[in-house]
Amino acid sequence: MGCCQSSFQTETHPEKDQTQQQQEPQNLSQSSPGAVADPAVTNGVPSFSEFSLADLKAATNNFSSDNIVSESGEKAPNLVYKGRLKNRKWIAVKKFTKMAWPDPKQFAEEAWGVGKLRHKRLANLIGYCCDGDERLLVAEYMINDTLAKHLFHWENQTIEWAMRLRVAFCIAEALDYCSSEGHPLYHDLNAYRVIFDEDGDPRLSCFGLMKNSRDGKSYSTNLAYTPPEYLRNGRVTPESVIYSFGTVLLDLISGKHIPPSHALDMIRGKNVILLMDSHLEGKFSTEEATVVVGLASQCLQYEPWERPSTRDLVATLAPLQIKPDVPSYVMLRISKYEESPPTPQRALSPMGEACSRHDLTAIHQILVMNHYKDDEGSNELSFQEWTQQMRDMLEARKRGDYAFRDKDFKTAIDCYSQFIDVGTMVSSTVFARRSLCYLFCDQPDAALADAMQAQIVNPDWPTAFYMQSVALAQLDMQKDAADMLNEAAGLEEKKQRGAKGS
Repeated sequence: MGCCQSSFQTETHPEKDQTQQQQEPQNLSQSSPGAVADPAVTNGVPSFSEFSLADLKAATNNFSSDNIVSESGEKAPNLVYKGRLKNRKWIAVKKFTKMAWPDPKQFAEEAWGVGKLRHKRLANLIGYCCDGDERLLVAEYMINDTLAKHLFHWENQTIEWAMRLRVAFCIAEALDYCSSEGHPLYHDLNAYRVIFDEDGDPRLSCFGLMKNSRDGKSYSTNLAYTPPEYLRNGRVTPESVIYSFGTVLLDLISGKHIPPSHALDMIRGKNVILLMDSHLEGKFSTEEATVVVGLASQCLQYEPWERPSTRDLVATLAPLQIKPDVPSYVMLRISKYEESPPTPQRALSPMGEACSRHDLTAIHQILVMNHYKDDEGSNELSFQEWTQQMRDMLEARKRGDYAFRDKDFKTAIDCYSQFIDVGTMVSSTVFARRSLCYLFCDQPDAALADAMQAQIVNPDWPTAFYMQSVALAQLDMQKDAADMLNEAAGLEEKKQRGAKGS
């Protein structure tokens, strides 16, 4: 859904007294990691839950370096990966360094506290994983990159002024919501923490609501951008978050990541226009710019008590939303993301059902039971071909069949390979059987190659397509696996209709 007027109205929250805010972290620690989060979902966001390490490995292609989306790539201390679950939902997975959180209970309690938050301005936390030394957080994945990418590394055209105002307002709303819900601390707020969803709407990453480690530092950026009180005592306070918000405002105003001290000198010298991003080419309101620059100056005050509250941020930025009816993706000049519809599923045979479940044992039983009936007529041999070599080849296949029946899959692979390598006879069934053996031996690439060979030998054989589907699923190519499963079911339907017509 694109941004509409109601999307950018200021949301208010009842004030919580100081006693309640101090008690809330204790209440969060009482939340059992095994408890069920609030079943209500916001805009389709699932309830917070625990993920298995196996699920997250599968989603991220075993934490492949190709899936890293952290700002510093593999050099980042805590890596963030994009991944895709079996239900086709995209996720972002933050993988902490070993022993960053030694106590799994403490990590789980912190994660469950953040996982209760649900807001349209957040990239919400949907789960976590504690397995051995592994500590991982799972959040909604935002496909349209970071504010840093759009602001500092754009290719064709910079972000227009109205969109910059929208970003500032949306992040202020996110911080105000978190503060009202007892989570006023946000660690290392910067342009990389602001990300854009499928509609181009800006969101605040939930990862910053948890520290990078139990006792670790909260700021990874240059000291020039760090709140002065953090340099003095190493503690993040709600006022520190406001200071960091001021640095983001400077980014939006200038289009550059300039040190706050330099910007404040320019503001004091009344050089506001010089501070503005030259790439805007003057396409902004001086009055609006003056308001935003003034707000940034307040946020960057040396004394924490002189800085505005999150509610003040929202109240100041709300009147500056000048294009409430224009969708964000239009202002960002990007295409609206449309998820391709899932492939419609056909009714499945027992073989199809087994393949859709990736049930290798059931597939094995079916292939043993079917024997070589689908090879009939494909390998008629002349008398001259009945040589000793042929007898040896058939003997190798027989030994492979015995090993396959007895689930000795490594021996079956060796025997079937002897049969295939001779090349005098070709058998789609042997390729399908060896494909399954490879799957049992956790070699999906080889399994896919054999299933494709089975299709070459017997182009309309559903089993060849079914075996490709299972191999593709093991390779985490879920969309291709679903398409192949559907194609196999279609071939079976066609075969059945042909049988009825004859």
